[in-house]
Amino acid sequence: MSGKDGLERTSPESQGIGSAALSRLIDYFAEHDLEIHSLMVLRRGRVVAEGWWYPYSADRPHSLYSLSKSFTSTAIGFAVQEGLLTVEDLVCDFFPDKLPEKVSPNLAKMRVKHLLSMSTGHEEDPTGRVMSTDDWVKAFLSLDVEQEPGTLFVYNTAGTYMLSAILHKLTGESLIDYLTPRLFEPLGIVGATWEKCPQGISTGGFGLSIKTSDIAKFGQFYLQRGVWNGKQLLNAEWIDEATKKQIYSGPNEAIEWTQGYGYQFWRCRHGAYRGDGAFGQFCVVIPEHEVVVAITAGTNDMQGVLNGLWDILLPALSPAALPENEAEHERLQARLAELALPILPGQKREGAQEFAGRYTFDSKEAGPKTASFEFGDEGCRITMEFAEGTAIIPCGYGRYEQGTYPDFPGVTPSLACACWRNENTLEILMRLVETPHAYTTICTFAPGEVELKTTVNCSFGPREFPSTVGRLEKR
Repeated sequence: MSGKDGLERTSPESQGIGSAALSRLIDYFAEHDLEIHSLMVLRRGRVVAEGWWYPYSADRPHSLYSLSKSFTSTAIGFAVQEGLLTVEDLVCDFFPDKLPEKVSPNLAKMRVKHLLSMSTGHEEDPTGRVMSTDDWVKAFLSLDVEQEPGTLFVYNTAGTYMLSAILHKLTGESLIDYLTPRLFEPLGIVGATWEKCPQGISTGGFGLSIKTSDIAKFGQFYLQRGVWNGKQLLNAEWIDEATKKQIYSGPNEAIEWTQGYGYQFWRCRHGAYRGDGAFGQFCVVIPEHEVVVAITAGTNDMQGVLNGLWDILLPALSPAALPENEAEHERLQARLAELALPILPGQKREGAQEFAGRYTFDSKEAGPKTASFEFGDEGCRITMEFAEGTAIIPCGYGRYEQGTYPDFPGVTPSLACACWRNENTLEILMRLVETPHAYTTICTFAPGEVELKTTVNCSFGPREFPSTVGRLEKR
């Protein structure tokens, strides 16, 4: 049976996986407090399990963060196949008008393959310095290159951006425009979006948003070594080069990040490889077992997610079909259909309208500049003004309501619920459902003021923000 995404569905047992093992994997995620948003498991090109943890859903795209890098690498693969460039081409040759007055010997040696393999020669990730400017290409080329390219692995999102900039220079097209006829249309990937830099070039190393089924199809495309529907779209030699170990990627406390790096793909244990993005966005390919796993999530424990695959899924893989187990399969299907993340209870408060009004916050502090509260019988509505834009957050008591939240470069959908914890304390849970992020804000009201304390489920930095107090301006 095929779904709308073009992928065939079948029972796990028919593909040599016990339904009970997939149920145990779901248990593992819960027991280890891993906030998974979606999961698709494919074997031999067929979907054997798929689920979305409500309020996340199959029809919504999800921000990939650095899993975007693997798609950028794929675009370069197509460009190499079409003779537009080679991995041996020198980076400086593409941007003669952006070069510093004096080109250092190491910068002069930097090649496309060094951008692909994160071995540019920089001793520290230059991404922050590059992306704080208006011209990312010029900023990248102005940096000191302390080591000879090819000798040192340093994670470098700015280097991936340079791949996007090279492709843009050669074709005049964005990554999405370039990939659409070559990859997205053949695989049935529609509605993809990709953020752009101040110069209008796709960010490359992050910023792609697609659906979980699209991630799964991308992994299957790689498992099939560039073949889709019987047609060789991208040559197998590129697939092999991109996914093999090009450079040692350690040391790292997380073992999966020491297995080596290819061309914007990570090597894994057990002969696997993956594209991955911050907070648990995964496309894992296990060639020996013909398995693809697509995951979106909102967790800081990415190694924990992969451990679940190795400890539970991998031992359950049989080369031959297993006897059908109708009871376990039905149990698995029921669990997948009922997956949900915790929602706040629907505790209401009589007279909450006494706290309504617009509150103004110290403009020197991070967070909202103003917050306006409105209360009704079934929920509340908060409008927050930030430096980046305005958030409109309707919240249901015991249910989600949809709003919008400012997110570079525009707005992103939010789903929010609320609960009164006591007479003067309102808790708000807001999920930015096309991203990994969810925010919990405790609003403590006192005469003429409100204190906001906010935490986030996953973050590059602290997950708890400084509290901020707003003064009632008007009702």
